[in-house]
Amino acid sequence: MRKMLCRVTMLSIGILAVAGCAKNETIKKDEMVPVASNKTAQAAVASPAVKDGGIKTLPAKEVQSKDQSKEGAAKGTMTEAQLQAALTKIFFNFDSSALSSEGRETLVKNAELLKSASFRVRIEGNCDERGSDEYNLALGERRAQAAMKYLVTMGVPADRLSIISYGEEKPADPGHDEVAWAKNRRDDFVVTVK
Repeated sequence: MRKMLCRVTMLSIGILAVAGCAKNETIKKDEMVPVASNKTAQAAVASPAVKDGGIKTLPAKEVQSKDQSKEGAAKGTMTEAQLQAALTKIFFNFDSSALSSEGRETLVKNAELLKSASFRVRIEGNCDERGSDEYNLALGERRAQAAMKYLVTMGVPADRLSIISYGEEKPADPGHDEVAWAKNRRDDFVVTVK
């Protein structure tokens, strides 16, 4: 009971810190940060990542990826490559670093994958080609920071997350129309070993 109270208190402090630092973003009642259940927290503590033949692994019962190979599923673990395939990118509206409801749902799923993993993840902020190089680098950084803050409030250790902004330098789609631009306004999640 005491641990539960500490967790709720820490989560509340984290939410207040994130909400207090927000600029020009309004938190609506229906956009509250979901709280991890006690069973999820216990599962994360009870099933630490292990090394298997030099390959870092993650318990598979946390979240199964559609792309996860049958071999990994049979072993009950997820390799670095399988975790990378399971992490889902999020997208942003034009000229915005605010997380959409779809983005928050995706981050909740990504957080469940990362909570008990021993992997580090780099969040890469990206923009479409409109705007100056300097502006797009700053916007990409704000997008990566927004995702990182949300993952931390979901229980992912901050010391295992890093951010970088590529601005408009790494487009997912080289086109010059709204369809291409929508694909380029994103955060990518890259599993790193360091």
